[in-house]
Amino acid sequence: MTNAPAASLLRRTRVRVRYAETDRMGVVYYANYFVWFEIGRTDWLRDTGHSYRAMEEDGVQLPVIEAHCEYRRAAKYDDDLEIRTRATLLTPVRIRFDYEIVREDETLVVGHTIHAALDSRGRPCRLPPRIREMIGNATDLAGPEGPALL
Repeated sequence: MTNAPAASLLRRTRVRVRYAETDRMGVVYYANYFVWFEIGRTDWLRDTGHSYRAMEEDGVQLPVIEAHCEYRRAAKYDDDLEIRTRATLLTPVRIRFDYEIVREDETLVVGHTIHAALDSRGRPCRLPPRIREMIGNATDLAGPEGPALL
């Protein structure tokens, strides 16, 4: 594993709000932000070279054990949004993903999910070394406080 700069651990993903994701007023239904968090998280993992599918094939699953979302402004139908995703290693078996959903320069939502690594029998196991190393390098480069929240 190379020492990737901490900034490279921020993954940016674009989504456009579809009509089906809104209510009658054209405002995004609150639960859809968690779907967009998953899109950001999946893209972040894919960028490490270790997709969800590859981890599951290797016998590691990452169920969500905690989820939080703070709504600041509403997204609306046809908005072009950017999902910013960053990961922090909490323990060798737990990972936290932080998210920020932005429209132009305006933060609409911030949130996080925490995941536990489980083996195929549902027992805790270590995260794949590649992911632990990548997050560990970013934490080392960011200093004792760890990577800054988006």
